[in-house]
Amino acid sequence: MRIATWNVNSIGARIERVVEWLESSQPDVVALQELKCTTEAFPEMPIQALGYDVAAHGNGRWNGVAILSRVGLDNVVLDLADQPPYEDVIETRAIGATCGGVRMWSLYVPNGREPDHEHYAYKLRWLAALKATAEAELAANPDLPYALTGDFNVAPRDGDVWDISLFTDSTHVTPAEREALANVQSVGLSEVMPRALKGEPFTFWDYRNGAFHRGWGMRIDLVLGNAPFNAAVSDAYVDREARKGKGASDHAPVVVDLDIA
Repeated sequence: MRIATWNVNSIGARIERVVEWLESSQPDVVALQELKCTTEAFPEMPIQALGYDVAAHGNGRWNGVAILSRVGLDNVVLDLADQPPYEDVIETRAIGATCGGVRMWSLYVPNGREPDHEHYAYKLRWLAALKATAEAELAANPDLPYALTGDFNVAPRDGDVWDISLFTDSTHVTPAEREALANVQSVGLSEVMPRALKGEPFTFWDYRNGAFHRGWGMRIDLVLGNAPFNAAVSDAYVDREARKGKGASDHAPVVVDLDIA
């Protein structure tokens, strides 16, 4: 089974690229983030034409997540348990489903904006709710392969950004964010590390200043799996080719191959 996670930065703008990538890479399950559309506006038809079932969760211009699967799409859950609101709105940042015997989530963790911003405090509350949700699901089915996938907006280590000295006062690398991510993993999850291609581990490159070609990236798109999931991993990599060319997302897909029938 091949699974992937990809922040597409607008499914409307990226649908042709997504369809092309599905045809060439042949993933069985794909977690998408940052749809930037409502559930009703999600362009299902060209994806369904390739044999995928679609579960999308979006409420407008920002956020939005989806899971595409050609191996079953069961027990779909929208939002985290006790997910905190931001400005009185429960944002569409989480969707879970069981696909081909694997339980997985597509997650778009809040950005945080700046360490002294309310959005940063919201990000930490959101990650605490993610921990509680994962802990409950893992306790209920400890032997089921399980993964949290998506754009976590946290770089776990200093080497996951191109120049840590430039992030002194920035989000994504602060001790509190990294501690919150570690707390999520403490419930029985560990990171699936993709093999580095072209000598760098990054999954995101800003559109500005030629960041992709200069290697000015960050690794913020992650896959956290439980022991049964990680035991089945046969390969994992960042598909840099999908970041190239006109109309690309600013993120690249993270692909994980599993030895699961």
